[in-house]
Amino acid sequence: MTTNDLPNKKKTNLFIILSGIFLTNAIIAELIGSKIFSLESTFGYQPANIRLLGGFVLDFNLTAGVILWPVVFLTTDVINEYFGKEGVKKISLLTVGFIAYGFVVIYLATVLPPARFWLDIYETDGAGNRFDINFAFSTVFRQGTRIIFASLVAFLIGQLLDVFVFQRLRKMTGSSMIWLRATGSTLVSQLMDSYVVLFLAFYVLAPQDTRWSVAQVLSVGVINYIYKFVVAILLTPLIYLAHYLIDRYLGKKEAHTMADEAAEKSTGFF
Repeated sequence: MTTNDLPNKKKTNLFIILSGIFLTNAIIAELIGSKIFSLESTFGYQPANIRLLGGFVLDFNLTAGVILWPVVFLTTDVINEYFGKEGVKKISLLTVGFIAYGFVVIYLATVLPPARFWLDIYETDGAGNRFDINFAFSTVFRQGTRIIFASLVAFLIGQLLDVFVFQRLRKMTGSSMIWLRATGSTLVSQLMDSYVVLFLAFYVLAPQDTRWSVAQVLSVGVINYIYKFVVAILLTPLIYLAHYLIDRYLGKKEAHTMADEAAEKSTGFF
């Protein structure tokens, strides 16, 4: 390897590492997304009982996927900074493909006939109650098709919007004010993401008898977005840490050159 090859190898390694972090967290977030947890109970508080549109009383009950999605958003901003729109589009499309593939495999696994001895091993739970392990397996792993579809559509739209806002802010601020373009782009894209997935999954594609009202969609979206807003602010220091580590790995001059080139090539929404 020549001296000239070293920067290119480091760039490739950086993209592979960031892509691995992005892919791993996005796929796991989708897999664990069927569990809903109480944010208030997690911190030892009583339910918030917030009254919103249409008289709905809502608490901070969130999908377990929100634990990892902030990592995906943060990684998006780092990839955006150094590899631009093309880098984010490439990894986003790959992620959608891998998630779709994963759910196809999971669906096939849930329809396989269970072995008799496997059912017998888990015939009862820890309290002695009758327990159907095959039903539990299918329930946990097989999410509604419309929710998966809505989630992937919202993810792609959110990613494209994140890139667009990020690069617009970078053109306005140059290499300074990292917090503004990283946090600002996340806040805008996640506002869209929060409502696209809810409208598609629970209003547009939902059966008539289970369809949410517009007021309910808006109310639940507010709760989800409040959480994402707070987390995006709290994660801002990690953006600076990522920049510091990348500057040390690539060299400050090389890292800044990559960021400038990425900004110049990232034009338009698509």
